[in-house]
Amino acid sequence: MKQAIVTDKVPGAIGPYSLGIRTGKMIFLSGQLPINPATNELITDDIKEAARQILTNIDAILNAAKGSLADVVKTTIFLTNMDNFADVNEVYTGFFGDPAPARSCVAVAALPKNADIEIEAIAILP
Repeated sequence: MKQAIVTDKVPGAIGPYSLGIRTGKMIFLSGQLPINPATNELITDDIKEAARQILTNIDAILNAAKGSLADVVKTTIFLTNMDNFADVNEVYTGFFGDPAPARSCVAVAALPKNADIEIEAIAILP
């Protein structure tokens, strides 16, 4: 059985998909863009702030599913510019404890809404 994760703490999906799906103890989050839920505006001028906003949004979605960032086992980061890799790592490190989740980071030509970064996550609840 799968259950959509719904919360008003983050911007809604911008297409025909769920923010996240929970099935049993597993949570699959769709890719999140750096959208500030208070203003509904995309953060484009500061990659560190963009990464911080995404990870904060991911935490809020996980909280809505009774989980947290501590439950994340895998993330995928999509960057339009690999020159931002070190800055994203700096922010990312502050959100995850040890051991950090498994992770992939890939360069892409473009992202929705012309964002510079998108992050998706998989979590397993205890």
